[in-house]
Amino acid sequence: MGKTPVTVSQEELLRQQEYSQRIHQYYQEKLGRAPVACTDTYGCQQNESDSEILRGMMAQMGFTFTHEPEEADLVLFNTCAVREHAEMRVYGNVGALVHQKRRNPDLIVAVCGCMAQQERVAEKIKKSFPVVDLLFGTHVLYKFPQLLWRRLEGGKRVFDISGDASGVILEGVEPNRDRSVKAWLPIMYGCDNFCSYCIVPYVRGRERSREPEQIIGEFRSLLAAGARDITLLGQNVNSYGKNTQAGWDFADLLDRLCQEEGEFLIRFMTSHPKDASEKLFQVMARNPKAAKHLHLPFQSGSSRVLREMNRSYNREQYLELIDLARKYMPDVTLSSDVIVGFPNEAQEEFEETLSLIEKVRFDNLFTFIYSKREGTVAAKIDDKVTMEEKKRRFQQLLEVQNRIANEQNALLVGQTMTVLVDGVGQDEEYPLTARTQGQKLLRLKGAGEGRIGQFVQAKVTKHTTWSLFGEIQD
Repeated sequence: MGKTPVTVSQEELLRQQEYSQRIHQYYQEKLGRAPVACTDTYGCQQNESDSEILRGMMAQMGFTFTHEPEEADLVLFNTCAVREHAEMRVYGNVGALVHQKRRNPDLIVAVCGCMAQQERVAEKIKKSFPVVDLLFGTHVLYKFPQLLWRRLEGGKRVFDISGDASGVILEGVEPNRDRSVKAWLPIMYGCDNFCSYCIVPYVRGRERSREPEQIIGEFRSLLAAGARDITLLGQNVNSYGKNTQAGWDFADLLDRLCQEEGEFLIRFMTSHPKDASEKLFQVMARNPKAAKHLHLPFQSGSSRVLREMNRSYNREQYLELIDLARKYMPDVTLSSDVIVGFPNEAQEEFEETLSLIEKVRFDNLFTFIYSKREGTVAAKIDDKVTMEEKKRRFQQLLEVQNRIANEQNALLVGQTMTVLVDGVGQDEEYPLTARTQGQKLLRLKGAGEGRIGQFVQAKVTKHTTWSLFGEIQD
């Protein structure tokens, strides 16, 4: 068992609530109405969950919410540092607020999250983006009310990327969720893997797990609020529990949550192959409430490249894991992540990636061209592969995976399955939307939003590469 993580104290929570009350009073006196906030979230589901926490804090401050920055008194960018493209989007969208700030000097522009945690980014924003009033990193997210109050009271820009890399756990803040049927439930934070291409351990801190009783309590609250499709979140959920008092591992936690009463489905992400276990697959197989979907990033089909990535497994070990999962769950839906163009990836190594994709036959694949991240080990490699070649390989991989995804979807036509109706789409013939256990979009014939939040029997009648279509079997 590792070092027990630090939980933000009750005293600190009360202090932050006092700042929230000051902010609430400040805006009431200044505006004579409730202030309006807009959150713009980039990146992974963990960031989405963090934004729900931040909105919960803002709700305590008296904010209402909008999706339109033009209507807001505060615009908050919760950023991602995993790929360069996400950073460029943030810079562009922050810069676009210059004119709004001129029209409304009282507008507060805040930047937080993984991108903000990096010192080079904080310095760039400080020098090049005077429109930004407030910037804070992942380690001090719980201090958002205090930092915002400093900006409002003092009138000067506030930048804070301090905090211990070992991180803290924030309990006791009610998230402000904008979905009822589906919900994110974070079970751990941070990452200890230090893959050579990845910035996450540097910006998210070390692994730290929430205690089971906290997770179970929030899980029950979500069910009581109407959630029926709950995703357990962590940078690497398979390493859950290494520093908890209870001593549970992830399989223990999943098994326990599946014992709760009611009709619901539990998903989880993201998993690391080095920590995936036979015990986990057994728990998934025997619990009907555990979705038979495994998202297990392989990143490359070449053992040499995997070694350079510091992934702690090789090609053969990954394939053995897939065989083990299918032993217990023959119909498991498999999805994964893959990086094309890791520095000095040879053509034959790329072909090993293609052959692994053909062998496993993933239902869904999240594909990325390698993005150099300053501060990582891989960023120091002198890469000889041109971007033109990387794009060619990327396109070839997409063609292979799209064919496989289409073939996998075709196998489902004619099958009847239990799905959760989760919304209304734009298709007039198939107005209802649902997700299969494997997270595939299923468009359904039927009428009435009254079906939303219900588990129904649905027969798949046709497919495309990206979607399934079907009818509810009443």
